[in-house]
Amino acid sequence: MPAKNLVIVESPAKAKTIEKYLGRNYKVVASLGHIRDLPKSQMGVDFDNNYAPRYISIRGKGDVIKDLKRNAAKVEHVYLAADPDREGEAIAWHVCHILGLDTKDKNRVVFNEITKDAVKNAFKTPRSIDMNLVDAQQARRVLDRIVGYSISPLLWKKVKKGLSAGRVQSVALKLIIDRENEINAFQPEEYWTIDGDFKKGRGKAFASTFYGVDGKKLPLPNNDAVQDVMKRIDKDQPFTVTSVVRKERRRTPAQPFTTSSLQQEANRKLGFPTRKTMMLAQQLYEGINLGGRQGTVGLITYMRTDSTRVSSVAKAETSEFIHNQYGAEYAAVKIKQGKLQEGAQDAHEAIRPSSTKRTPESLSSVLDKDQMKLYRLIWSRFVASEMTPAVVDTVTVKIEQNGVQFRANGSHTKFEGFTKLYVSSRDKDSGDKELPDLAEGDSLTLAKTNPAQHFTQPPARYSEANLVKALEENGVGRPSTYAPTIETLKKRYYVKLTARRFEPTELGGIVNDLIVEFFPDIVDIKFTATVESDLDSIEAGKEDWVKVIDRFYKPFAKEVASAETGIEKVQLKDEPAGFNCDICGAPMVIKMGRFGKFYACSRFPDCRNTKAIVKEIGVLCPKCHKGQIVERKSKRNRVFYGCDRYPECDFVSWDKPVGRDCPVCEHFLIEKRSKAGVQVVCPNGDYKEAVQK
Repeated sequence: MPAKNLVIVESPAKAKTIEKYLGRNYKVVASLGHIRDLPKSQMGVDFDNNYAPRYISIRGKGDVIKDLKRNAAKVEHVYLAADPDREGEAIAWHVCHILGLDTKDKNRVVFNEITKDAVKNAFKTPRSIDMNLVDAQQARRVLDRIVGYSISPLLWKKVKKGLSAGRVQSVALKLIIDRENEINAFQPEEYWTIDGDFKKGRGKAFASTFYGVDGKKLPLPNNDAVQDVMKRIDKDQPFTVTSVVRKERRRTPAQPFTTSSLQQEANRKLGFPTRKTMMLAQQLYEGINLGGRQGTVGLITYMRTDSTRVSSVAKAETSEFIHNQYGAEYAAVKIKQGKLQEGAQDAHEAIRPSSTKRTPESLSSVLDKDQMKLYRLIWSRFVASEMTPAVVDTVTVKIEQNGVQFRANGSHTKFEGFTKLYVSSRDKDSGDKELPDLAEGDSLTLAKTNPAQHFTQPPARYSEANLVKALEENGVGRPSTYAPTIETLKKRYYVKLTARRFEPTELGGIVNDLIVEFFPDIVDIKFTATVESDLDSIEAGKEDWVKVIDRFYKPFAKEVASAETGIEKVQLKDEPAGFNCDICGAPMVIKMGRFGKFYACSRFPDCRNTKAIVKEIGVLCPKCHKGQIVERKSKRNRVFYGCDRYPECDFVSWDKPVGRDCPVCEHFLIEKRSKAGVQVVCPNGDYKEAVQK
């Protein structure tokens, strides 16, 4: 017997998961994402008719649309169960249009997690399509199309084919370049610290730091200032404890993940690019086959959310789990029975496991390595968010002699609380730092002092996590758009990743300069954030989408007209390479390509000879002692070092040789980099030098 109901979702994985829950009266099929969009070959926006978008069927989706129509003709009801956000609502609306359904019919079904209860509950209360959500998506699509299709052709004409500009992309690029300019303009300043080790009686020495003189904090700008302090210290006389302040500090757990905080934490803790995080989260949300009777189950709630709210059902289940697993003192709330009203959808929750009882360990046989890493992160963060605060006893001690004051800080964890399970990457948790039992008036011996010179450091380049945080804090774009935005910047070669941080390229600088000069509003953070809040107002039904676009377009159109005549053609000059082509003898030049600079013959296209640009590091090859060591890149873009006489000499090393040999075994020494700094070591482990920060 054929099914009476057709359910349309975006992906085959999601279709497979929910069909199992709904039973034989329902057939579930996938639209494979959007089925209609603006045309690729033209603007597709009617400026004379209230910015009406001209949608066409996406190329390659003809068979999908035919199948949807054929399946819809055979059933009594069609349900649209795309994701619970703007994009999902727009997909449902486009499917509605293709199938000739009434948008006012109650055929839209949304659920925040793909579990049996959530899906069945959602089908009890279908609603009509929310046109405010559709209008917000449509406004964003039209705005992005106007910006992209107005500025990108100018860049092709004036700079280079294949370039692009975008509303969020251009702001992200400017943030990266502004940070690079800050780094280049930075002037380091000298400062000093004095660390002191003190002992009470014959006890173990503990560390402290110089604070100031005569009760006032004193900066140490140079060695003279240090010597002035050192002269006041009598090493033969004891120091006195003048103050002991004990406090109890409570550390509360981080909230469960939103899209943005998940992207940041996965980048910091797991090293995952934003795109990879979203791809893995999508897999966990749409369903993983757990085998046996359970079959395919959605393991986490919907991964595109700005909310940290948690349903009462999830809170109740997690409270029970914490009570059983860790004990009542670790649970933030007593065990309560969470009830979800019949048919309540409870959408827009934080990202959490669909069931706390599915521990990462219980899924070890069904998740691959990366899925497990991300699931463990989401599960741990969520469960920890429902646990009690950690309680830490802290002590601050002031130690003085002749008006010279040192301070020592100690801590002792009295109760682990949530830290038993999870510590955020942002928590600078160095563990307990025990001090001896000290009281006011105690005499201490100064065991040693260690004055050290330092220099202030420039701000760091953006990592993916920092860039996502900056975009979110400035209200630019939405977390769901950050992954494609970052990928575009890399694909266009506007930025490159150096040691997992964004470095702008020459091409990125040229494009940014043009946009800053001719389209200042596009890269104005406040302006872009205002547009974003206008889109939220459309979603809330407080703004008309046509008026929002009109406010944006009128000044923007004037900027485009001015740029058409004002931008002069930028010549990406071919620098002479300083040697001739080994095929035809013409001069070689340095060209800018998609993956950076390379050598090419100046007679191109008649001669297509090209060579990779290699960077000498000023070290003689430790193997042949004739060639120079050069920096090269593997196919996976990983830096390695080899002899420039290859293939005559096949020396190769992932680590950078330093041009010296080990004094113990005479093997060449290499440079190792870590968070602590740079260290010269022997690969055989026979010798190592101090870490240079």
